[in-house]
Amino acid sequence: MPFARTTLDSGATVVTERMSGVRSVTVGFWFDIGARDEPEELAGTSHFLEHLLFKGTESRSAKDIADSFDAVGGDVNAFTGKEYTCYYARVLDESLPMALDVLTDMITHSRIDPKEFEPERNVILEEIAMHEDAPDELVHDLFYRAMWNGHALGRPVLGYKDTIGSVTRDQVADYWQERYTPKNMVVAAAGNVDHDELVNRVEALLADKSEGRKTLRSGSAPPLGRGIEVHKRPTEQAHIILGTEGLPRNHDARHQLALLDTIIGGGMSSRLFQEIRERRGLAYAVYSYRAMFADSGSFAVYAGTTPNNAQTVIDLVRAEVDSIVTSGITEVELERAKGHLKGSLVLSAEDPSSRMNRLGKQQLTTGEIISIDEMIAKFDRIEMNDMASIIDRIFSKSDFLVTIVGPFDEGAFDRYAA
Repeated sequence: MPFARTTLDSGATVVTERMSGVRSVTVGFWFDIGARDEPEELAGTSHFLEHLLFKGTESRSAKDIADSFDAVGGDVNAFTGKEYTCYYARVLDESLPMALDVLTDMITHSRIDPKEFEPERNVILEEIAMHEDAPDELVHDLFYRAMWNGHALGRPVLGYKDTIGSVTRDQVADYWQERYTPKNMVVAAAGNVDHDELVNRVEALLADKSEGRKTLRSGSAPPLGRGIEVHKRPTEQAHIILGTEGLPRNHDARHQLALLDTIIGGGMSSRLFQEIRERRGLAYAVYSYRAMFADSGSFAVYAGTTPNNAQTVIDLVRAEVDSIVTSGITEVELERAKGHLKGSLVLSAEDPSSRMNRLGKQQLTTGEIISIDEMIAKFDRIEMNDMASIIDRIFSKSDFLVTIVGPFDEGAFDRYAA
């Protein structure tokens, strides 16, 4: 599929992928600003804004925004990450002008009405409370907090009760005006879209928006935490994460890491799923995952099991990793992982929303747009010696950081602390 890319005079970049066989378009306004870019006292502001920008503009109420998309059977939503925020819509191709108009109005002319601010603050505080009551979600935040203790990457996207509870309307509005600007913006669209027409519309809609401040990050990797942390909660399961340093998002070996992730815990045929769930019946959920950021990354394994089996599951995860370090992987595993990732890429490519997400994220994070065929070729070129290298890089340097949420007393896992 053809890609097209244009950088506007304002600093915003427009990227598109035309899919002539569909009748819909998914468009996203991506901002190079996320939870890690907030001052500590404003932790959670990006996510707070994600809520507030749907509350009405100078010319539209919150109901007007909702009605605009409901009237054409479209969807509008947003999400916030540690390094980016995206506001997006999926509509019929004929409704794209409306979607662009409404989204642009939201991100440039929202009122951030003081009357809406306090109720929405309470909604966020309830969301934080709900998150803390979900141990299978909370454990991931606690893991990141331990891995990058004291660094912005370790903060939860939702922020903290004290920062959300104390931030003012003017602080949030100033942050929005300063950072959510064309210099930090990528507009990505996939589907039945004409690139030049989209460029013209975006350029006109952003004509009165100032360039603003470009997000700059230090480029230095944060220090990593080690050891074991146990967080006592009256839960029915033990929620366990074992993790270590991964790769930054631009690293040359990131595709090898994707294959390693698939082999270890990325599907039903993965080593951990087969050993811990299928053979031993010790967990319903067990998987591995990787996170990549501008200057660092993580590789981790999650498992949920009964408290009595927690140490057994930890030992089994360590044993599988040790086996991979000492004996490597097999050709069969490598080929199966390649097939899994290539098939997933092709299947996701049939959906305009997935293509828009790939476009926006690639342009915003690396500036390099890679087609599905190019990505498949990268996986095909990976050989066994390449996998040996990534195994050594990820697993041979140091031990795992272990984070556990469950009904355990202090010292219950001291034997893993050495």
